Amino acid sequence: MKINDQITCKVTGILPYGVFISYLDYSGLIHISEVSDQYIPSIEDILCVGDEIEAVVLEVDEENKRLKLSYKQANPIHPKISKMVRIKIGFHTLSKALPHWIEKSKK
Repeated sequence: MKINDQITCKVTGILPYGVFISYLDYSGLIHISEVSDQYIPSIEDILCVGDEIEAVVLEVDEENKRLKLSYKQANPIHPKISKMVRIKIGFHTLSKALPHWIEKSKK
């Protein structure tokens, strides 16, 4: 196995900072920054323990049998689709709520 190989691995755990996987005799991590380019409030909205997913190998530690992987590189979103999809959470929601919060704090 080498860097940039695409593999099918199994999700073994999910924490707020990333996804743990197993592949053959390796264990690995997909950091939350490698799950999606879009903001996601919770990884569980995308993946579940037990899912078999495609991922791209970023780093291989042969001595410890550990992998660092990228889900978003193996499952890219076409740029035209990402332009059509409005972000419903994150900064846009905060920017809409800000005027209300300012008025409330003035009272």
